[in-house]
Amino acid sequence: MLAFLLRRIVATLPVLAVVALIVFLMTRLAPGDPAASIVGDNATTANLAQVRTNLGLNDPLPVQFGRWGSQLLRGDLGESFFMKKPVVELIGQRIEPTLALAGVTLLLTLLIAVPLGVLAAWRHGGWLDRALMGFSALGFSVPVFVIGYLLIWFFALKLQWLPVQGYNRIADGFWPWLRNLVMPAVALSVIYVALIARVTRAAVAEAMTEDYIRTARAKGIPEVRVLMRHALANAAVPIVTVIGIGIALLIGGVVVTESVFAIPGLGSLTVDAVLSRDFPLIQGITLFFSVIYVLVNLLVDLSYLVFDPRIRY
Repeated sequence: MLAFLLRRIVATLPVLAVVALIVFLMTRLAPGDPAASIVGDNATTANLAQVRTNLGLNDPLPVQFGRWGSQLLRGDLGESFFMKKPVVELIGQRIEPTLALAGVTLLLTLLIAVPLGVLAAWRHGGWLDRALMGFSALGFSVPVFVIGYLLIWFFALKLQWLPVQGYNRIADGFWPWLRNLVMPAVALSVIYVALIARVTRAAVAEAMTEDYIRTARAKGIPEVRVLMRHALANAAVPIVTVIGIGIALLIGGVVVTESVFAIPGLGSLTVDAVLSRDFPLIQGITLFFSVIYVLVNLLVDLSYLVFDPRIRY
């Protein structure tokens, strides 16, 4: 186990290096000049050149990448062009709302998607199964921001049950914290529920055709135990796999959802960084999300040992 962990950690280093290179090149080669945004429209050519020199943007790309890479090796993500603060500090200030939104969304998704997929597989071909397939198609088709605006219109403006936008820290009270996360979590979880429920349905339906299910039923084991202890347990590996893959959807959806609901997290910080062409901030946030995704996939691989004892690393 320890050797496997060490191998996986070492294997992630080239992946993160490639991600860092791609993000660096994308920010530098994309249209737009952060120096022009800083000096404003009325700045002279001399002022623009001075700002570019101060930011190091006039250096060759290999020099800029080497300078940033040496900072990364020291655990330094650089300093924001516009906010004049370390990127690590800015990420630390915004990480709580993003983690809260992602955590509530993931919990809500698992509580809905897994039971729904199991029931649809149990009643394969019935009305619940057909309803799940229709919901899956709808969930994959409707963008997150459309669902978000519909929830705001109905629950916040018409019924006035929930706040329109904003975020309250959990230290200020659990209920105010949760009220601000209900609509964003529901909007973000729709596509995630559709994905996991559909995979759960397929995996459990396949498991229900196996001989050990017929044997368990022949022994008189209750149907609930057959579904949970035998079918779902043996279908856990593909379900856990798609949960890990879905983290990428979750990360992408957080950016849009936080913008719609004015949540001051990493998603809205990413949008601000892109609009202002803040290269160090864009690079730092993207690399941070990449590390999170790699760690999640590592945990998914380790979970296989729990759900399927036949797997050995």
